[in-house]
Amino acid sequence: MSGPRKYGIDREIAAKLAAKYDVGREVEAREWIETVVGEKFPLPDFQASLKDGVILCKLMNVLIPGFVKVKASKMPFIQMENIAKFLEGCEKLGCPKHDLFQTIDLYENKNPGQVVDAIFSLSRHAAKAGVDIPILGPKLADKHEVEFSEEVLNAGKHIINTFQYGYSGGANQSGVRNGRREIGGIDPGRGGPVEA
Repeated sequence: MSGPRKYGIDREIAAKLAAKYDVGREVEAREWIETVVGEKFPLPDFQASLKDGVILCKLMNVLIPGFVKVKASKMPFIQMENIAKFLEGCEKLGCPKHDLFQTIDLYENKNPGQVVDAIFSLSRHAAKAGVDIPILGPKLADKHEVEFSEEVLNAGKHIINTFQYGYSGGANQSGVRNGRREIGGIDPGRGGPVEA
């Protein structure tokens, strides 16, 4: 996970991201992509293998057949275009934007953890969209909407809970003498400790 030399705050941010990076999740993501695409990564380094976007485009074509034309090129703008098309496909499958990475995060290896997280999110959202693939991490929950009849809703309007009457379980009148509450055990009238 080396890249251009970083200075100042960029170095601090890179150090924090590197400390959070989970190699085990990277291995899971790599194995998942290789299984779904049906081919091995061209390089041993995860980020370097994904940088040109070719594998990501192949992955997206498995998830959404014919979605993107795979363009293998050494030209940076073509590689970034491949990554952008992959991210577009992720959104089409239902991945929320906050689960994804930015093109520069992968292309310049700025946030490798977010790249891995996006792969995990993609696996869950693609499976939920009906693609027959294994899932990385926990399965997404299904939305469960409950509808109540008018009779049940009206019955609920007549129930009064204890908070509507006032809560009396915590506060009480202990420590109040002559209409004043003594704080800290000092009787303000006499300047000394309160006698029990």
